[in-house]
Amino acid sequence: MEPKSHHHHRPHLDAKTKAIINADAKLANPLRGIPYETLMNDVEVFAQERGLSSILPVLKKGALVAQNPDAYKHHDIFTDEDRKFLEEEVTHKWRQTGTLYYLVVMSSLAAAVQGMDEAVINGAQLFYPEQFGMDVSTTRGSWLLGLINSAPYLCCATVSCWLTHPLNQWLGRKKTIFLTCMISFLTCIWSAVTNSWWHLFISRFFLGFGIGPKSATVPVYSAECAPAAIRGALVMMWQMWTAFGIGFGDLIDLVFYFIPDSGGIKGLNWRLMLASAGIPGLIVCMQVLFAPESPRWLIGKGRYEDAYNELCRLRFSPVQAARDLYYIHILLEAENEMKKGRNRVVEMFTIPRNRNAAIASWIVMFGQQFCGVNVIAYYSSNIFAQSGFSNTSALAATLGFGALNWLFALPAVFTIDTFGRRNLLLFTFPCMAACLLITGFSFWNPFEKGRVAGVSIGIYLFAIFYSPGEGPVPFTYSAEAFPLYIRDIGMSFATATTWFWNFVLSITWPSLVLAFKAQGAFGWYAAWCIVLWFLILLFVRETKGKTLEELDQVFSVPARVHAAYGLRQIPYGIKKFILFQNPIPEELYQPESESEESSQVGDDAAKKEARQSAAAQP
Repeated sequence: MEPKSHHHHRPHLDAKTKAIINADAKLANPLRGIPYETLMNDVEVFAQERGLSSILPVLKKGALVAQNPDAYKHHDIFTDEDRKFLEEEVTHKWRQTGTLYYLVVMSSLAAAVQGMDEAVINGAQLFYPEQFGMDVSTTRGSWLLGLINSAPYLCCATVSCWLTHPLNQWLGRKKTIFLTCMISFLTCIWSAVTNSWWHLFISRFFLGFGIGPKSATVPVYSAECAPAAIRGALVMMWQMWTAFGIGFGDLIDLVFYFIPDSGGIKGLNWRLMLASAGIPGLIVCMQVLFAPESPRWLIGKGRYEDAYNELCRLRFSPVQAARDLYYIHILLEAENEMKKGRNRVVEMFTIPRNRNAAIASWIVMFGQQFCGVNVIAYYSSNIFAQSGFSNTSALAATLGFGALNWLFALPAVFTIDTFGRRNLLLFTFPCMAACLLITGFSFWNPFEKGRVAGVSIGIYLFAIFYSPGEGPVPFTYSAEAFPLYIRDIGMSFATATTWFWNFVLSITWPSLVLAFKAQGAFGWYAAWCIVLWFLILLFVRETKGKTLEELDQVFSVPARVHAAYGLRQIPYGIKKFILFQNPIPEELYQPESESEESSQVGDDAAKKEARQSAAAQP
């Protein structure tokens, strides 16, 4: 076994941090340690209070499995059929009900709607500026172009994301998804019939009311309906199918490019581009009518019988449904108890453990925008056209970027848990910086073929490095970094961060190119990739494979100690990856013994639930 360096740090935990650890331990599995007789009595009281006495025998079996997933092996009350379904959850985790897969298809299509909403403007901007009298070669025209393109994200950052919680509280997950997809459909049609830049800006601003709450609700809805064994993969699909929607939107741009004006309609091609993004949203509106409501939301509203019926649609056996019903109930009670008497917003920044998580989350969310990816996602058609492509070739090249962005998002489900979040970011950010420099510097090439080749290679390689790294990591990292009792507040902070900087990036790019040319604009974001590499090295902690207690230990290490550790990793990395030596790896901290002795049963599942159910929750 390879020896470890002796740079250990044993974090000294204050009373507040220890209270967080105790809270996380309780939330990891609130049923842990409850004696059999007490548990059965609690279930009887629960069934009587909630009007579920008719399913009391099933609830008792469900509570036993909720407390210990292997309980069915040790109690005679479980039938052979019960054991069969409970074992297959582990051995055949992708063998799920048709209702669940219906939900998966609907959620994937909703993610594709999100991507198409973002992508179709890429092709339309080749046409509408001229039709609306916008000279993008001037300062005013470039700012107007940026304002129109960024309008939905301005809405998300300032208004719509903050409506997510009240919409979900009042309407539920299903109706919120229906409403936001209908808004997406109507605003896409609206934007297609505009005849001035300010009218198009208003229609796209209102599109943000469909984008923001939908991006927060759909991943949470999927996580709350899915079994724990496949929850992570389903939530990761949001990122993957959003990338697919971007690629499909690029394909739509290319197809509609050739549509001539007809019937006195000027600019029919770009109008069809914008309108087409609404069609998948309309399909989701029809699908969601037949989908189950989130059991967790129903339980939060006291509708236990409805929640059980929906869980029976989503699971193969009543025992599985009863287990999830009782466990969600107990977990919600524990979470509500932990929130009493706390100012969670203040504690997110005043308690060092929480503040360190907030800093790391802000860095990765800010980095997702300022690595420059959405410059390409929103403006690649213009970028390719400026490099020497014809408009048709520019749209075809943009389709190539969208396809690569999706294809290399596929392995992210495996790479994120294989290599670790921090390691993926540290590896991909320098590569993305190099790709942006290749893209920008290619504009200095006096030969058109060389310039076009350089820009294409730079952008395509950028997509390859972005998709498995900074694409999936930020939401995954942010959702698992915060302790459970403030995870919803933490994700609100993280989501607001990414939408705000998305708006800043998209509104400033046209004027940035006008002022500094493509070379300087791409160089600007390449420089940010290097800055972000250092910020990640110094302040972003690794969370892969950590239990809840271990995460509390990791984020309790003082920022200056972790920054010093990050600086020491530079010579270590040079020796290992450049000189091919075998230096001794450093272990940053030693956990306190009380954390080592605490039981870890259920911690991994609870941490995954925290990460996955909050993945886009504002």
